[in-house]
Amino acid sequence: MQLEITNRPASSVARVRLQQGESLTCEVGAMIAMSPHLVVETSSAKKGGGGGLVAGLKRLVAGENFFLNHFTAQAADQELILGPGLLGDIVQHRLESGHLVVQGSSWLASDPGIQVDATFQGIGKALFSGESIFWVKCSGRGDVLLSSFGAIYEVEVDGEYIVDTGHIVAYEDTLQFQMDRASKSLIGSFLGGEGLVCRFKGRGKLYCQSHNPPSFGQALGPLLTARAD
Repeated sequence: MQLEITNRPASSVARVRLQQGESLTCEVGAMIAMSPHLVVETSSAKKGGGGGLVAGLKRLVAGENFFLNHFTAQAADQELILGPGLLGDIVQHRLESGHLVVQGSSWLASDPGIQVDATFQGIGKALFSGESIFWVKCSGRGDVLLSSFGAIYEVEVDGEYIVDTGHIVAYEDTLQFQMDRASKSLIGSFLGGEGLVCRFKGRGKLYCQSHNPPSFGQALGPLLTARAD
């Protein structure tokens, strides 16, 4: 599989070239265009089996679709163009071992060898971080394509790193995070406009997005006029 990511970082698309017999598993609705000799199979299971109903339900509560689309090339040099639902960036992560934990809606595609499941992050973290109770969990070996709202930047954490809530795209499971105040006092945190933050600890890779949909919606909402019936 050959991959090229273009139009970064505001309107990224992934151009994937598959050789005969190669496959790619994608989020439902991610396909923009494709060559004629690509076959699409839609199921709730991993390509070649595994997962099924239970895995589909887990993905659903994590913010992803119940179904997965599996694209398989029936001839050489078949092109598949993918894009996320929101304007933003795409990055490629090579998963060799362990797990990659992904916020809901940021998983775009992955190799057939990657199992796309869900993991429970805890009610407390979900309430205060503004994220879902469940996150997508990618395991296995292969490439994972991640998408974002705005640009994605990568951080190699070795110790601690602090991220504003709503800006997490994905992180390796060698990292753990807890909710914390942005400043020493709770009142100061909120008066300063920062509120609560996610404090990561450990050693591993972290992906963050430059913008987040809730803040964008709050800024845009007052400027929109009500539609007349």
